[in-house]
Amino acid sequence: MVEFIFGFVIYLFVAVIMLGIGISQYRSKKPVGFYSGEKPPLERELTDVNAWNKKHGKMWIWYSVAIMVGYILGIPLMVMDTAWCVLPMCGGIIVPIPLMIRYHHKLIWEYKTRKEL
Repeated sequence: MVEFIFGFVIYLFVAVIMLGIGISQYRSKKPVGFYSGEKPPLERELTDVNAWNKKHGKMWIWYSVAIMVGYILGIPLMVMDTAWCVLPMCGGIIVPIPLMIRYHHKLIWEYKTRKEL
């Protein structure tokens, strides 16, 4: 039971951090970045800063949901005392990352202005 509570607190803490990132990006007035080491685009480089920020914010909010859903799906396996509980728990953290990267690149394509050569 202690492991369950300890794990839940850790997953909840991480999910709340991701939720905080999502809310701050959703409400931001300046263009936000993806937190992958790249700098956020300049306002003049985006066609719609508000939509860019809201979509990035929603992406991070959904990531926080995926983290908690992964943990919740692992609970029955944890109760059965099997190591397979790691699959959904880690899956909720790892699987969304490539999807988020792909979505970020889609948003770049959608909202960044292109200069004709």
